[in-house]
Amino acid sequence: MTTLRFALTGLGRVGRAFLELVRSREALLQARYGLSLRAVGVADAGGAAWDPGGLEVAAIAACKAAGGSVARLRGCGHAGVSARALVDVVEADLLLEATPSGPADGQPGLDVVRAALARTMHVVMASKGPLVRAFAELAGRSDLAGGRGPKLRFSGAVGGALASVNLGRRDLAGGRIGRVEAVLNATTQVVLGLRAQGLGREAALAEAQRLGLAEPDATLDLEGWDAASKLVILANAVLGRPTALGDVAVRGIAGVEDAALRAASAAGGRVSLLATAEAVGEDYRLAVAPAVLPGEHPLARLGEGELGIVYESDLFGRTVLTSRADGPVGTAAAMLRDVLEIAGQRAG
Repeated sequence: MTTLRFALTGLGRVGRAFLELVRSREALLQARYGLSLRAVGVADAGGAAWDPGGLEVAAIAACKAAGGSVARLRGCGHAGVSARALVDVVEADLLLEATPSGPADGQPGLDVVRAALARTMHVVMASKGPLVRAFAELAGRSDLAGGRGPKLRFSGAVGGALASVNLGRRDLAGGRIGRVEAVLNATTQVVLGLRAQGLGREAALAEAQRLGLAEPDATLDLEGWDAASKLVILANAVLGRPTALGDVAVRGIAGVEDAALRAASAAGGRVSLLATAEAVGEDYRLAVAPAVLPGEHPLARLGEGELGIVYESDLFGRTVLTSRADGPVGTAAAMLRDVLEIAGQRAG
């Protein structure tokens, strides 16, 4: 039995969903993979808690369900201790980073990941911001640089459970990718779909929020920046193109008219916010914009809230991947998938 000690920074919906997976899948992980996951440190906005002997996942969940901070956990909680400070004191094999972090500066998650890699902790990331802001730096500090550094994985940062990074990096290895088309934002997918059915803009957004597929402030989604951030990660990690947000031409869905949505639907297709990367010589043209997808396009058949990606490569032809699990549970599942890869575990 292999035991991995982990620290988790960020106890929002994704972080709590990951802890629930650790609890609910404990027997499966031990029986199928010979793996035991031990939480030794957690941090939220109010402070941190750590215990080398292991924290009770149920106690953490109960604390968060009651609206409190883990700083209040008896005997191990510490008010005012940041996620960054937790990394300095906790003895862990692995950091799981799920702190909301903006793409402009990647903080606060970027400094947390830097500190963990400096301590040779393996890192699994759910937050996009640090990768968008400093992909080359973080890759250079990890095994992604081709050396023996700590492992860095982030499949949940691009579409939750959608294994877009893994597919492109591993399963299409050896091929040259000529084009990528992807629907990477569930909010715009749902909003445009509801508008095509006759709902107004505000009503469609409100329904997406009610379904839990849109944040209270959905600006980054509607303006295309969330999808653009994910495309930046794909360009760096899969296409090998050093890319920043400024390299992506971005247009959100504000200019999409109801008539265009109805016409696309009547023709058997749909309008989606599409992220694209198209090979131009040795470079790629990157864009995020609304696009009319004809009925025969594989992404035109995505269901409500479903995400998908199409890779076109010289060796593998067209490869299509879709996933409906984009919410907190889907992202947490991707984090668990990354943990299993880092642990080198395979089903017995």
